[in-house]
Amino acid sequence: MTPGSSSSGGANWKNFIWPLIGLLAITISCWFLYHELKDMSWADLKAAFRAIPPLHWLMIIGCTLACYVNLALYDVIALQHLRKKVNFAFVTGCALTTYSLAHTIGASAFSGAVIRYRAYTTKGLSGPEVGVLVAFCSLTFALAVMIVLGVAFALSPDLVARIGDFIPAEMARWLAYGTLALVAAYLISAALKLPELKIRNFRLSYPSLPIAIKQVTVAPVEVLFAAGILYFALPEAGNPGYLVVMGVFVVGFSLALLSHAPGGIGVFELVVITGLPEFPPETVLAALLVFRLFYLIFPLVLGLVLVAGFEHGQLKAKREGTGG
Repeated sequence: MTPGSSSSGGANWKNFIWPLIGLLAITISCWFLYHELKDMSWADLKAAFRAIPPLHWLMIIGCTLACYVNLALYDVIALQHLRKKVNFAFVTGCALTTYSLAHTIGASAFSGAVIRYRAYTTKGLSGPEVGVLVAFCSLTFALAVMIVLGVAFALSPDLVARIGDFIPAEMARWLAYGTLALVAAYLISAALKLPELKIRNFRLSYPSLPIAIKQVTVAPVEVLFAAGILYFALPEAGNPGYLVVMGVFVVGFSLALLSHAPGGIGVFELVVITGLPEFPPETVLAALLVFRLFYLIFPLVLGLVLVAGFEHGQLKAKREGTGG
């Protein structure tokens, strides 16, 4: 977010390490995924697609639209924190492009920062202000995951056994309470107006309490709607319920982002297929393909069209300015 003072050797090391981590995550996850799906029936996969009722398709579309409206609100709240005003239609287009591209190619912090920098500097924001906006949106998403997982595991600690029985259910419940306590501490810190965080030349101040409340209110909604896409793509018969599907989804999606694998490919599928043993792998894979199609592919195509239109408009404005 600010110019670094590391040597070129350190910079080269950083340029290689994250792609390497992503590649390793893809390789390991795809190996496990292969063993999960090696006996998969393609006929059953097609049948799983056809089994999704029309009403569920409508709910999937509705959840997708609601996701990206709420993702735009992440940026709106960040702009309010910066005391900047930008047209909501512009913010929505920027959010659509930013998140669809970041979720698809991975390295979301970097790819999202590049797009936001290009977009928001045309609206008067400085480079450091865009850096604060990116950090603020990342924090909002982190709060969303903490709240949703905290509530899910507090209400249903047995969820941990679906992902891998590595901690007792009671410990999972207490960890959930601890996570929610961190969110509460964040709100208290905002209310107390604690000093800003300084890292070299970069400064990040606690938001005002009203802004922090907006964060913890809006943030989980996007995650809940995103989980809804997967939920409505799964059959009703044998469905363990929205709370379970949402918990498995959030764990899988979070691990996919942390893996730095492009689109979380392999990582996300492995966690969700493992976490939903009630369904055949073909059924879960069909639901995951629906999720990727609506949450990633369609918005990405639209986002690229918006980028092309934006750049065309910028080029046209420059030509007209030069001609004038």
